[in-house]
Amino acid sequence: MEWTGAKYADKPTVEVQAWVDAVPERVWSIVSDVRLMPAMSRELQSAEWCDGAAGEAAVGRRFVGHSRHDAFGEWETTSYVVECEAPRVFAWAVQDPETPTAVWRFTLEPENGGTKLRQWMQMGPGRSGLSLAIDQMPDKEEKIVFVRLREFENAMTGTLAAIKERAEADGA
Repeated sequence: MEWTGAKYADKPTVEVQAWVDAVPERVWSIVSDVRLMPAMSRELQSAEWCDGAAGEAAVGRRFVGHSRHDAFGEWETTSYVVECEAPRVFAWAVQDPETPTAVWRFTLEPENGGTKLRQWMQMGPGRSGLSLAIDQMPDKEEKIVFVRLREFENAMTGTLAAIKERAEADGA
């Protein structure tokens, strides 16, 4: 990732991709099951659908995630599914679907007998834990944003590798 000088209000984004030797439907069954994500993430500790719901993702469904980060501590967020087109797109907005603290999206495309899998995220525009750090050090905002985007990029690369490994092992 190259330096962008982005500020939080710019709603900066990061995207990673991988090719998975499994059909989109198989990959979809993993990326759309939020309960599986903690096993593939260092930061996300647990995720559960709200209101006793279980099973398939759908627009409007909510889930609660519990996260942990060495610098930020532990926190809980509620996310709202904002796009859900099996087996192509699964996206959610964190905290408030109208003014989210972040938006996350998986995109799946058939490619060469497998799946091109992309994970994308956008910071903001709603205030998040990162906003508190920026408030304390406004002169370092661009650096704070850049460091967090790099963390996301590295974490997302690891997540896609774990999804790939799971999808390919289960499909073998």
